[in-house]
Amino acid sequence: MSKVMLELSGITKGYNLGKPNEIRVLNGAHLTLKAGEVVALVAPSGAGKSTLLHIAGLLDTPDAGAVAIDGADMAGKADKIRTDIRRNGVGFIYQFHHLLPEFTAAENIILPQLANGVSQAMAEARALELLDNVGIKDRADHRPAALSGGEQQRVAFCRALANEPKVLLADEPTGNLDPKTSDQVFEALMALTRETGLSALIATHNLELAARMDRVLRLENGVLVPA
Repeated sequence: MSKVMLELSGITKGYNLGKPNEIRVLNGAHLTLKAGEVVALVAPSGAGKSTLLHIAGLLDTPDAGAVAIDGADMAGKADKIRTDIRRNGVGFIYQFHHLLPEFTAAENIILPQLANGVSQAMAEARALELLDNVGIKDRADHRPAALSGGEQQRVAFCRALANEPKVLLADEPTGNLDPKTSDQVFEALMALTRETGLSALIATHNLELAARMDRVLRLENGVLVPA
């Protein structure tokens, strides 16, 4: 039986709580993500996908419910512990790559490793290995402005995996790309997750891409249901 790497139990989140214009975004959402599983998260804009991902990645806290990463319940954990788990256990990818423009592709992947105490030599080796895995090792010395949109997003994938997280959370990772590039980048992402055995929760509007993942969940009225 595969180990559960991410579990959300009864997650509730609202805004303007107790006021007449209160908005309830999540209303008791449950999710179990097993080791090596890639799950698509689909929903209309504004339905709460990003909020769910932020809570899952410890960037936000729910009003009620529990988050567990690799079996560890995050409830009541000190900020330092949550930060350490977020830095080491969770990788994030967004619609826009957010690469540091003054650094090369390789340096963008090296820097988070150095911040995590990895040696320069080991960080460089891992950066080049990851870039090679997504087919752009020859672009390692190029700054983001010299890379195509698809190449920039591949670098962002590599950066998210630099510190070998257990869980990858992606918010519309191909949403800013044309269909052909989107497909190529998605294939690179899937190859990385399969090779590393990573668990991934990927929010997307692209139903065709969603269908190529292991499962599809839809966020409806604040809860997750099979699509």
